[in-house]
Amino acid sequence: MFGEKSSKLSLINSVIFTACLLFSLSCEAKKLYKFQDANGRWHYTDKAPSAQQVVDIQVEVRQLKVEPKQRVWLKQVGKKGSPEFVIRNDYAGPIEVEVTLFEQVNVQAKPQLPSKFVVQPGTSTPLFGLGAVNEHQRWQYSLKYRYALGEPLVKHSQQAIYYPPFVSYKAFRISQAFDGKFSHTDEQNKYAVDFSMPEGSEVHAARAGVVMSLENDFFQGGIDQQAYKARANSVRILHDDGSMGVYAHLQVERAQVHEGMRVKAGQLIAYSGNTGFSSGPHLHFAVQVNQGMHLVSVPFSFVDAQGFVSEPKLGQWLAGFAVDQ
Repeated sequence: MFGEKSSKLSLINSVIFTACLLFSLSCEAKKLYKFQDANGRWHYTDKAPSAQQVVDIQVEVRQLKVEPKQRVWLKQVGKKGSPEFVIRNDYAGPIEVEVTLFEQVNVQAKPQLPSKFVVQPGTSTPLFGLGAVNEHQRWQYSLKYRYALGEPLVKHSQQAIYYPPFVSYKAFRISQAFDGKFSHTDEQNKYAVDFSMPEGSEVHAARAGVVMSLENDFFQGGIDQQAYKARANSVRILHDDGSMGVYAHLQVERAQVHEGMRVKAGQLIAYSGNTGFSSGPHLHFAVQVNQGMHLVSVPFSFVDAQGFVSEPKLGQWLAGFAVDQ
């Protein structure tokens, strides 16, 4: 998963003129409520009405479209004539950021750009500064940045145990395995598994970790990749070895965890759905690592109810595993 933004700044006689493309995406208004109060007035609001506000009629609720959240910003701090820059990281885990300086006139960076930085959750200390080569002349520049989730080049455990991500009394069939021809063709999904399961099935953590991010507000799905690829509800769990488990196509507003929360293997985290780029109800599961500004999936194995460990296969039925919590 990558993000890329750019900003352009001009400095003339130490005066800064900015045209910055950094913005915040608000996802607060998820529903529109229509109801009539005791005085007969109709109300349209994004806040759920209380029982005292409405008369004896049904409240109409319409789900609103939301955009993917922005979680990474490049921000300017310091003096106007010698600006410094920090990264704000709203993920509950580390990211790798690459910043590039281009279209520069009479400007220098310290340290030199492009440079890559590992940024922990929150706002970093100043990462680099800019200044004029000749202080008596006009200077101008543009900045661009992109990022990848996770620390780069982590040595993830190839012997880690992954449990089937559902309840112990259910069994589901693998409808698409590693190298699946429908949608497991890129590096981020090459080693992914799809379980065919009805919407509303419980999804449990396959491995312990910290919830690094979640999307919970999307309510549509389909096979138009351009329209739906970035609109799947998902939970991303950061494991202790730096790898990340991804659970996708979940039901709207049914996440049972929050960002930054520590979860155990086998813990209920969400319910399966049909959101995002999806041809039908299912759960998509993958394990990913950052190979240096390059997010890829990696092979893994499940342990079954009898304790046997094996790589998931197309058409295989897996039973849930009662994890000792």
